[in-house]
Amino acid sequence: MVRIGTRGSALALAQAHEVRERLISAGVVEAAGIEIVEIKTTGDQILDRPLSEAGGKGLFTKELEEALYDRRIDLAVHSAKDMPTVLPDGLGLSAFLPREDVRDAFVSYQYPDLASVPADSVIGTASLRRQAQLRRLRPDLKVAMLRGNVITRLAKLKAGEFAGAILATAGLRRLGLAAEIRALLPATDFLPAVGQGAICIESRLGDTEIETLLTSIHDHATATALICERAFLGVLDGSCRTPIAGHATLDGKTLRFRGQVLSPDGTQSFEVNGEGASDDPGAIGRQAGEKILDEAGAELLASLRV
Repeated sequence: MVRIGTRGSALALAQAHEVRERLISAGVVEAAGIEIVEIKTTGDQILDRPLSEAGGKGLFTKELEEALYDRRIDLAVHSAKDMPTVLPDGLGLSAFLPREDVRDAFVSYQYPDLASVPADSVIGTASLRRQAQLRRLRPDLKVAMLRGNVITRLAKLKAGEFAGAILATAGLRRLGLAAEIRALLPATDFLPAVGQGAICIESRLGDTEIETLLTSIHDHATATALICERAFLGVLDGSCRTPIAGHATLDGKTLRFRGQVLSPDGTQSFEVNGEGASDDPGAIGRQAGEKILDEAGAELLASLRV
């Protein structure tokens, strides 16, 4: 029996079921041989404040990783953007699924796009990156925290608590809610979070049986891009306490990367572009991170963290 660990939100379950269906379609596991195990994480229970104030990205992974250590599950399915840059000893990212659309989406039941929203209106998002990018683009708008799962956030929009919200296009599509999108936000203004749109699978290092199964559904292009993006984040000591964006794309054997660090109020922004051979994606990400450090300075970057 292969036990897939996941958070219990609708989106997390949709991602776990996608992994299950891909394993079955690849012919490496029978349907009766896979069990999905729901595990409640600390991050799912904190809805009254930003995660940056409660401990950061590990809040969505800690309990799943404990279940891997205890062998209650054989693999854990995560949104790649939720993963810390340093993983616990003995665990690793063994596979990535093909990446979805990485762009952010504007959702509103009052306005057709972000440009149409009147000044002083309230836009909701839980992401410090999106908050900073929105403040940079539209300093005339008010930004408020909007936590909860996707369904909860949409309900608050329908109730008129916010003029609009910024959500991940990938999550809406995986939930069958693409019709809720009013406008896709261009990456030129809203460069996505590192790992956005990608599903990753964490497992115990050295578990050759599971690693072999995962080889059948692993997407090389997504993995290459994520190695680059996560290396960039690692150099900057990135967490959800810092507004950082980064996106890598693979074109043949060439990898292109764009990264960004912003101040929480959006008034300061540092950007970098990198390009190189795809056989060493980590080097491209690290070089981009070092360039940001050179331009912005470590002390300034530390001051940008909230």
